[in-house]
Amino acid sequence: MAYTATIIIHLCRHGYKTQALLVLGNRLSSAIFNVRYASLRSVHFLTTNMILQRWGVEKAKELIARAIAENLNVKQLVGTGTASCPGGRTTFSIADLGCSVGLNTFIAVENIVDSIKLKLNPASLSLECIEFQVFFNDLVSNDFNLLFKSLPSERGYFAAGVPGGFHGRLFPSRSLHFVHSSYALHWLSEVPKEVVDPGSPFYNKGRIGYATAPVEVYEAFVAKFSEDMERFLNARGEEVVGGGLLAFIIPCLSDGLPPSQCSLPAIGDVLGSALMDMVHQGMITEDKVDSFNLPRYHTSPKELTAIIERSGNFSIEMMEVLDRPPMPEVIDKSICFRMMVRHFRATLEGLIREQFGDGLVDQVFERFSKKLEESSIFTDPKYKPGVEMFVLLKRKIA
Repeated sequence: MAYTATIIIHLCRHGYKTQALLVLGNRLSSAIFNVRYASLRSVHFLTTNMILQRWGVEKAKELIARAIAENLNVKQLVGTGTASCPGGRTTFSIADLGCSVGLNTFIAVENIVDSIKLKLNPASLSLECIEFQVFFNDLVSNDFNLLFKSLPSERGYFAAGVPGGFHGRLFPSRSLHFVHSSYALHWLSEVPKEVVDPGSPFYNKGRIGYATAPVEVYEAFVAKFSEDMERFLNARGEEVVGGGLLAFIIPCLSDGLPPSQCSLPAIGDVLGSALMDMVHQGMITEDKVDSFNLPRYHTSPKELTAIIERSGNFSIEMMEVLDRPPMPEVIDKSICFRMMVRHFRATLEGLIREQFGDGLVDQVFERFSKKLEESSIFTDPKYKPGVEMFVLLKRKIA
């Protein structure tokens, strides 16, 4: 969600002609389409996200191909072989965590497989002796039937689904060679319990995020992200073979940037403001809003580095910011607002429906749209965009 929001913010801030925007959309596809909490009834909105996110996956493809070429010792991981495969076929196992349902995950996986095949030939390894197994993972609520129906008919790998949250163990020990995840790790396993507890000093009354909340609330989100990320790294540390790779893209705040000055958390506050207006008009109860927070946190590169180093299972091989293309032209800002609202609806509709009921979903996002148009997020220079960080980790050999 954060990546698409960043692109739209950039579009709205700098402007973009409608025709140019459509050209951008035609270039896009996504390895990052993570709508883990979205209702699949919103197919139109999900399609909007898939179009908007293509630039990110194309950029990630380049980095992943480079990462495999420079950091993956295929011979060490799977051994040698000849066309006759005297030692039998070897399986190279890949997992895509937070895969969602569509084209995006297939593009990412095919890039990984193709990059590994390129690595095999110079290493004098036979392609006939290696089979690729890909595990597609997401929450149990994900539509795996839709995912499997969408699988490419001609693909160079065997496919399987693995339902469950990725913060804990999903696979047997030392069974994976490459793990990939795009724009999923900023989602928390759950909202910190203390921020929705009326008896807690961390109670986040009247807000649905931490951007402008008291420091105690912010620290609760920091602690929850740190806990989740450490669990994630420890689980992958058990599952990935020595020398195997873990690659992910995660939306971040620049080092030293307060969340109150970043446009991504600020947009969440706009949604919270729309919900509070509905409270004041008697459409929903205040306790419904007070018990609802967005389960996400945007870390910083410095903070993320410290967590990775503390876990001890992986070495950091690459950490790069994905540079966005310039946005040179001017369009009607209303197009940007509509894109932003569709994006947020695709990502958050399931949560809104679960908390406030089916009957209010349309009104929530209509009000959010109006609030967004009235906000200064796109014009006030104090709001800085987030950054998208590509991270490559290598499992240490015990």
